[in-house]
Amino acid sequence: MAKFLAIASYTTDGMRELADHGASGRIEASKKLVAEAGGSIESFYYAFGSDDAFILIDLPDNVAAAATAIAAGASGVVVNRMVPLLTPAEIDEAVSRNLHMASHTR
Repeated sequence: MAKFLAIASYTTDGMRELADHGASGRIEASKKLVAEAGGSIESFYYAFGSDDAFILIDLPDNVAAAATAIAAGASGVVVNRMVPLLTPAEIDEAVSRNLHMASHTR
């Protein structure tokens, strides 16, 4: 499973949903959506400011992440960004590949 950070800002309709169903109701709706894509929510935090929620999600791949983001955006209750997260080991591998490729261009 790959990890993603979903950053969501509620629309006016989303704020109405939050007011009507509470925070736990919105979290349950998010869990259902993510489960439909084959994933799970690791953590869900509300915030205030320009972003309303930060959700750490496990999903099978980028396609599942894109499908989840599209469905959430199409709902009309949130504007969202889906950020792929990489482990330190993945970055080490990327750096190694980059250095290997750079040595062949000299």
